[in-house]
Amino acid sequence: MNNETLNKESVEKQTQTNNKKTNPIVKWFRNVGCGVMLLVILAAGGYVYWKYYSVFGEGVKSGTLNYVVLKGDIFKTYEGKLIMEGVVSSGQGQIESNHFTFSIEDEDLAQKLMRMSGEKVELQYKEYHGKLPWRGHSVYVVDSILSHDNGDAAEQDVVQTIVDATTTTI
Repeated sequence: MNNETLNKESVEKQTQTNNKKTNPIVKWFRNVGCGVMLLVILAAGGYVYWKYYSVFGEGVKSGTLNYVVLKGDIFKTYEGKLIMEGVVSSGQGQIESNHFTFSIEDEDLAQKLMRMSGEKVELQYKEYHGKLPWRGHSVYVVDSILSHDNGDAAEQDVVQTIVDATTTTI
């Protein structure tokens, strides 16, 4: 009797392991599960790329550079503000200046812009769908200076005109 029960137990264990190995439903669920996981990972990666790294728009803004500062708690980023001509109505009876806030990734470019505060500049920028903490606090990222007009040239012309006027009368 003892020998017979051992044989039954070994036959049952063998059929259970055979059923696990050859069960087509388990295989199908395993393959579909892996496929679904792969699709979820690819879709999440595509969304992250589209949201944070794909350039949505490019353009040029011009105006008077108000400020460029380095700020942030964990990620220190360069942020700036450009005051453009014209006014914007933010509500009924309220008028404010038209401004453009932006971030700067390149440290050298940020240092140049810091020295141009108060000057008229044309800035080329890229717009993203989302902002990253290490890229800045804005979806607009300035990548180059197209032109700048320092106020010193206009002042020099006025001074030269005054000098010319005084020398001709003497």
